[in-house]
Amino acid sequence: MFRVRVFAGGALALVVLVVLARAGCSADWGCTDTTTKRGEAGVKVRVEDVYGQLRGAGAEVVDWRLELHPQEPSGGDLVHFHFRFDGAGEFNGPALDVCAVDKERVALGCGTVYSSQAFGPNGDTTGDDWLAVEHPSEVAGVLLIPNDQSYQGRTCGEDAKDGGGPHPPKPAARGDQL
Repeated sequence: MFRVRVFAGGALALVVLVVLARAGCSADWGCTDTTTKRGEAGVKVRVEDVYGQLRGAGAEVVDWRLELHPQEPSGGDLVHFHFRFDGAGEFNGPALDVCAVDKERVALGCGTVYSSQAFGPNGDTTGDDWLAVEHPSEVAGVLLIPNDQSYQGRTCGEDAKDGGGPHPPKPAARGDQL
């Protein structure tokens, strides 16, 4: 009699598992997209992945100044800045948003810098880039946003079966409060 109960109980558990598995395959149990909360912008930041975890790499704005771009001097003053990535790979490293900000930390102009831009021929990990802003005289600093923008996984809209999950925050733009 004991064997019959064990067999019946095991069969019932197997039926429940099969029903649940089939329901999971046939039902759209929710491919969900989540956007990472934007991290605290700074002159020196630790790189965060889409889960908010530190990636072991850091970046900093080394210096900046307003000047004419040598290839387009008629364009007026641009923000020319130097940045450094530490602990990042040359080919598979992070990408960070960077913004020129006013004294209230409102973004005047933004872009993205990649760690691969910071690998020079002599092993130097410093790179430079330019930001265009409407009113250069209002620039009070250049800040990096710590969220790694290099991972752009598929969204549910692109692939409901395999997409979803965490994504970097929307890139910083002019007018954002940092």
